[in-house]
Amino acid sequence: MDIRDIRAMDDEELLDTIEDQREAMFNLSFQKESGQMEDTNALRFGKRILARLLTVQRERELAVLVAEEEVE
Repeated sequence: MDIRDIRAMDDEELLDTIEDQREAMFNLSFQKESGQMEDTNALRFGKRILARLLTVQRERELAVLVAEEEVE
């Protein structure tokens, strides 16, 4: 998932994707612990995608705060 794709999402879609990614990370951690994980890099790439999603979410939160401060 590219950062441009993430930034193109609306807020609702971003939240849904974050939840889906967290669930995927949870499942991958169980696969790793049980020895069933085939792609050992999947966990690392999943963390990166989740970090990108959370970064965009935080950027949007900060943009709203800055906009509110400018209005006051």
